[in-house]
Amino acid sequence: MAEIKVWGGLRPAIGGAATLDIEASTIRELLRKLEEQYPDTAPFIEAGIAVSIDGVIYRDSWGQKLPSSAEIYLLPRIEGG
Repeated sequence: MAEIKVWGGLRPAIGGAATLDIEASTIRELLRKLEEQYPDTAPFIEAGIAVSIDGVIYRDSWGQKLPSSAEIYLLPRIEGG
């Protein structure tokens, strides 16, 4: 089970926690379980969430594996230009 660190704007949707423990093997599974356990996160997930795994940011790589020992952060998706 990985410890997931959450950005400040998402915390009210998960009861104010700064970290979550969610059992997931991929980014897709992580986001699915996040929405199942915390339905108020749905608008954030629909708007787009980036996931940082050991300092590498993934935006559309939903099949990316989540190593159990990885440092994982949920981040707001920022569009670039």
